[in-house]
Amino acid sequence: MYKKDATIRRICMEVCIMRKRFEQQMADLNNSLIEMGSEIEFAIATAVKALLEKDVDLAKKAIEYDDEIDAKEKEIESLCLKLLLQQQPVASDLRFISSALKMITDMERIGDHSSDISEITVLLAKEPYIKKLEHIPMMAEISIKMINTAIDAFVKRDLELAGSVIAQDDVIDDLYVQVRQKLIDLIHQNDDNCEQAFDFMAIAKYFERIADHAVNIAEWVEYSITGVHRRDAHIKHPE
Repeated sequence: MYKKDATIRRICMEVCIMRKRFEQQMADLNNSLIEMGSEIEFAIATAVKALLEKDVDLAKKAIEYDDEIDAKEKEIESLCLKLLLQQQPVASDLRFISSALKMITDMERIGDHSSDISEITVLLAKEPYIKKLEHIPMMAEISIKMINTAIDAFVKRDLELAGSVIAQDDVIDDLYVQVRQKLIDLIHQNDDNCEQAFDFMAIAKYFERIADHAVNIAEWVEYSITGVHRRDAHIKHPE
């Protein structure tokens, strides 16, 4: 009987240790996602600063910074796979891990788009801009806020915050339409504006895509909490 009790205690202790290890790894995953979120926010901010100031050196640094974001994605992916293979997560934990894997894909693409913007900046910096940049910095600011809020929603498990990110997408879309129309008008006024106008249009499109990726992140946050994705079923949110 004593040996049986000792065996039970040992098994219980091992289970407890494994659970604590799992919880620590889940905390590490949470912190890594926050770090990657900060990295992509910095990448966007750096890219738009380089664009506004026509700073080629800063733009090149922003391009190089994309490698760090890629490395962080691989680090988080490795941690997620380790959790899936070495542990036996319950349904809610499984949703958390699978959502994290989806989120980092969108976050990595945001890093790519920030790099793409900086590559265009390097080319544009050689000549005067055809117009004052007004709406593009606004798109950058809103995009950064959307990403920050989406990550915050994930950490806090907050559906309302996630929903607010999705609602902001219409604002970005409206700004993109405004930028595109102004650039089309400039092309009509002078054919010489054509090449640069298309470059600025591409930059605005990249910011629209960044916002789309932020929305994707927010939708995966919803899924991690509810187990339902918007593409599969309608989810109601507070107005």
